[in-house]
Amino acid sequence: MTALHHDILVAGGGIAGLTAAAAFGAAGFSVLCVDPAPPVTEREAEGADLRTTAFLQPARALLERAGLWARLEAHAMPLQTMRIMDISGEMERDRTRREFDSADISDAPFGWNLPNWLLRREMAARLEEMPGVSFRPGVAAETLFTRRGEARVRLSDGDEARVRLVLAADGRNSPMRRQAGIAARTLRFGQKALAFAVTHPVPHENVSTEIHLKGGPFTLVPLPDHEGRPSSAVVWMEDGREALRLRDLPVEALEATMTARSGGLLGPLTLASQVTLWPIISQVADRFAGERVALVAEAAHVVPPIGAQGLNMSLADLAALLELAEARPEGLGDAEMLAAYDRKRALDVRMRVAGVSMLNGVSMLGGQPFAALRARGIGALHDIAPVRRGLMRLGLGAGNVPGA
Repeated sequence: MTALHHDILVAGGGIAGLTAAAAFGAAGFSVLCVDPAPPVTEREAEGADLRTTAFLQPARALLERAGLWARLEAHAMPLQTMRIMDISGEMERDRTRREFDSADISDAPFGWNLPNWLLRREMAARLEEMPGVSFRPGVAAETLFTRRGEARVRLSDGDEARVRLVLAADGRNSPMRRQAGIAARTLRFGQKALAFAVTHPVPHENVSTEIHLKGGPFTLVPLPDHEGRPSSAVVWMEDGREALRLRDLPVEALEATMTARSGGLLGPLTLASQVTLWPIISQVADRFAGERVALVAEAAHVVPPIGAQGLNMSLADLAALLELAEARPEGLGDAEMLAAYDRKRALDVRMRVAGVSMLNGVSMLGGQPFAALRARGIGALHDIAPVRRGLMRLGLGAGNVPGA
């Protein structure tokens, strides 16, 4: 057994974990990042994460500090406009369609969209060039022992990491959270999300569109052109059984069904990737820190993929931790720092999880009364200017938006 001494162990090599390793490494802390599975960094490779991530405005500052934005900017698709539609009405005139333009509150786009597989490729490459960061894919954090002065984590290769702070970014079923004795409360919606990429004849014009019907939203998020055609990422939330049925359809039948579900907004949709399936839940940890352990990302909170809140909440976790660590580096991982972190994140996380969960519950409802209520709600949120601007600022992270 080899004892590995670092300031921080990041358990989890997903997007949040890789970002954390880069951010803390750039701030001068020595970091060891481990993940049981090597990152899949090619679009067509088996196991590739075909979802996309929309980095909202406040996230860019953290990515720049971590030295990541310089690698990502060339691949990022700006999200200038967010469109929300309800297509419950049988006739075109009965459908509700509203657009939220980032120019109402800022000179910058709402955010930038990137494929998850590409993010992992570029983030892993960034860690390789950082002398204070060690990334060990294929190695899991297995057991945790803490005391006042340090944490000891046994790794799956037999080594032991001895650190001042364990940053648990190891997912919704976080082994480090369980090892720290922290429970989590889970709400299951009975939904699954299909994630894939499509091409289409009508340009998306940097507009992200969320289309509501019973079962959950169907979201089209802009991607760079693929093989010379406009392209978008799709996240399609449905009842679990229906999602399984859709996944197993022949390609032509799936394309016809997805085109109908999109309301024909961008013309006929053509499948341009594998189709992956993800369960939809909401989950919040009872607390966000334990002795020498901080929970971030899905180890701390999970929300349905509505409004690009998930990873941006995770990056807010990292920004809060980094601020505390840099303010008092000698206290990295101590009880004072972690109590402050829990206080800083608890209210915002719980409010956002509750809000997104409520929106998802409403989006699932079928029947004309609920469809009419949903349509009126979309109209009201857009048509009252102060409400519209306030909602957009809240979605970006109130107080963090330039010009807010």
